[in-house]
Amino acid sequence: MKALIVYANPNPESLSGRVKDVVKETLINKGHEVNVRDLYDLGFNPVLTAADQAANMNGALPKDITTEQEFINQADIIYFVYPIWWTGAPAIMKGYFDRVLLYGYAYKYGPTGIEKLMNGKPVVILNNHGNPKSVYETGMYDALKLTSDIGVMDFCGFDLKAHLFFPSAKSAAEEEKQSYLEKVKSLCESLI
Repeated sequence: MKALIVYANPNPESLSGRVKDVVKETLINKGHEVNVRDLYDLGFNPVLTAADQAANMNGALPKDITTEQEFINQADIIYFVYPIWWTGAPAIMKGYFDRVLLYGYAYKYGPTGIEKLMNGKPVVILNNHGNPKSVYETGMYDALKLTSDIGVMDFCGFDLKAHLFFPSAKSAAEEEKQSYLEKVKSLCESLI
């Protein structure tokens, strides 16, 4: 199996970084090929430009976009790992969705409406956030799932296998963080 991890956090010591490492190690230990696309390390440009849009319509996309699309094409499963900042994905991850999941690649308009082009490719979303769980249980989790799970993943035709949230990323005790990581490991193993 080929797994792709799309990761967005500038701090490798963050909980997001630890989650990414657990996903990678778990899959490698089970004999799977893993590609990690660390958007900050790559210096990924998150800004969709008019030139990008024109290039997409002309079938001549920039290399950075086609490279990411090829990683998606080759993956049997994709893990999106990123923190929640200001009630959403970091700008670099949002820009990845904007620039990579383009019209004609991830979706298109057909005679009966939207055609989802990702053909049920499995995905997992793993998010951590700084606030306690109680803050997000006020409707924030539902809003995040609506925008990412439905508005991005389902819209493009991905098969969302799981979307986990890990609260109090900075203030949680180490034992709690370890329980988060064990949950990630268990999830990865269950999807193999």
